[in-house]
Amino acid sequence: MTFHPRMQSRIEGITVVGGLQWRAWNGVIADVWTVECAPGAGGEYVSQAPRLVVVLDQVGDGGIDVLASPAGGGAAPRATAREPISYVPAGVRVWSRVEGVRRLRHLDLHFDRAALGARLPDEPDAGVLETPRLTFADDRLLGLARLIAAECTEPGAVHDLYGDSLISALLVGLLRIAPRAERRRGQLPPRQLKRAIDYIEDNCGRNIRLQELADLTGLSESYFCSAFKASTGVPPHKWQMRARIDRAKALLSRADMTPAAAAVAAGFSDQAHLTRVFRQVVGTTPAAWQRARAA
Repeated sequence: MTFHPRMQSRIEGITVVGGLQWRAWNGVIADVWTVECAPGAGGEYVSQAPRLVVVLDQVGDGGIDVLASPAGGGAAPRATAREPISYVPAGVRVWSRVEGVRRLRHLDLHFDRAALGARLPDEPDAGVLETPRLTFADDRLLGLARLIAAECTEPGAVHDLYGDSLISALLVGLLRIAPRAERRRGQLPPRQLKRAIDYIEDNCGRNIRLQELADLTGLSESYFCSAFKASTGVPPHKWQMRARIDRAKALLSRADMTPAAAAVAAGFSDQAHLTRVFRQVVGTTPAAWQRARAA
């Protein structure tokens, strides 16, 4: 586990009961806490990672306020009531105040912002990431949070992919990521497409297995191949051949480079293979192309 959220807290009248239960998924740490609360309990918290706090259940008829300042002022409005979810951006200090609650159980989710791009199909809006949402209700998020908490309290019950998919679903709902209207049905999202193209072009000199590309996007091989072609107009192997041709052109731009050497360096089996594909794509042979550039 490489992600370690750094959080500072100061609490009064809050006692942890039964110890911490937690799980780690890709770029996410999930903690489940059970605490007892004395009258007037509260705390002050700041973390270097974005986090989501969800009250799962409580004993007592009161409520928990999450505040943007100790006195309840600040840019974010004071929440009075019983809404169970709070999203706190990285570096934002908040205060809690507990009234009329004797015991509660809550889930804390800490997110590695650098890992969000790899997990999500589209880039989350920066404004959403940087805006606190203190004490709000969302039945879908609450339901997902309860399932994630169950994975923390009953580890190993099912495959890690189950919990990982719950985290992804929660993030999509929390960060309000909607499908892009301009994307045709069946296409790859722009971020996934760029990731696949960059990978192909960086590794075009060797044989790239379709499974490698599918794993980059979390899709099946058949779905990825279909979506890639819908996005680019060509299947992945043809894109790789074009990338090899581009690499061969760059090599042949050097006066001391022979077509045979360029073929090997660009990932072709031999000069004949390069010549055949080069003629199909460019319309001439590598040697003729090189002579024309030198003229």
